[in-house]
Amino acid sequence: MKKIIFLLFISISLFSCSKSNPIENKKDIDKMLNLWHQAAAEANFENYFNLMTEDAVFIGTDATENWNRKDFENFSKPYFDKGKAWTFHPIQRNIYLDNNSKFGWFDELLDSSFKICRGSGIVENVNGEWKVKHYVLSMTIPNDKSNQVVAIKDSLESILIMELKQTKK
Repeated sequence: MKKIIFLLFISISLFSCSKSNPIENKKDIDKMLNLWHQAAAEANFENYFNLMTEDAVFIGTDATENWNRKDFENFSKPYFDKGKAWTFHPIQRNIYLDNNSKFGWFDELLDSSFKICRGSGIVENVNGEWKVKHYVLSMTIPNDKSNQVVAIKDSLESILIMELKQTKK
């Protein structure tokens, strides 16, 4: 009986030690995000969307860009088909994990055609593979230039604000 308990203890210990390695998980997430951005830069539709969960959400820089995966695929397909999607080069990234290494979240600064953008999101470990579950892309605005940007956005977004408030009711 003592041998069985001892073997059970050893098995549980080995399983819990190998269950999750935060450093390796963060490296895997970093690698996956780099491959995801690379797939977009290479206009590789299949690789890009295979790195997203089936229920993924992508939120773009425009206030109207809030897509589930299927809608985002439909929006993106013409760009990928032309061989030119978008190119984001990560210049800084922070990655965090939950206690069970089932979910992670991150923020990143990206060099892009919009200059510096911020990406943030949630990743999920799906059958041992990290995938993007939720992604938000934002354009950064220097604080001392925000009034000028607000003035540019005012006429278009004031109308959108009224429309969104009406649909909220």
